[in-house]
Amino acid sequence: MTFTFRALDPLKDAELLHGWVTHPKAAFWMMRDAKLEDVERAYMDIAADEHHHALLGLREDGEPAFLMEKYDPAHRELVGLYEPRPGDVGMHFLTPATSAPVHGFTRSVITAVMAHLFEDPAVERVVVEPDVANKAVHALNEAVGFVPEREIQKPEKMALLSFCTRERFFKIQHSVAATGVTA
Repeated sequence: MTFTFRALDPLKDAELLHGWVTHPKAAFWMMRDAKLEDVERAYMDIAADEHHHALLGLREDGEPAFLMEKYDPAHRELVGLYEPRPGDVGMHFLTPATSAPVHGFTRSVITAVMAHLFEDPAVERVVVEPDVANKAVHALNEAVGFVPEREIQKPEKMALLSFCTRERFFKIQHSVAATGVTA
């Protein structure tokens, strides 16, 4: 699957996002009770933040397929919780719930997200901090090269701090391409 990315428009895309983030399957996104205005406000805040960016991942036909956020962990999300390195970028992604799941879709999404982040030559390492209870995302993270470091207490959750270096991600992608076997 091939995806492209575009900047999220907080007002134009709010209704779409509202449906995604309030769905019960998006519980780890922590916006289940959000009203449309709450979603608009949250993403307007992100749009105005030089250290946090929201993007939509688009299918080949241009239809929105997932949400991706990238942030500077030296300034957002992880300030004071770990020692950031030059070249670190933080990431969140959300695939919407569907009544017709496609096998391998979410794996394709996280692979596309990681490849997109590493297109920036300044990015050396991707940092994530999913909820410790989100076992599905831990498995996906591991499949693309994340290595858990430790649990950290964030204000909103107990999180599993994990890292994926550029080298590790591309080594795994090369291995998958050569063998056709996914982790």
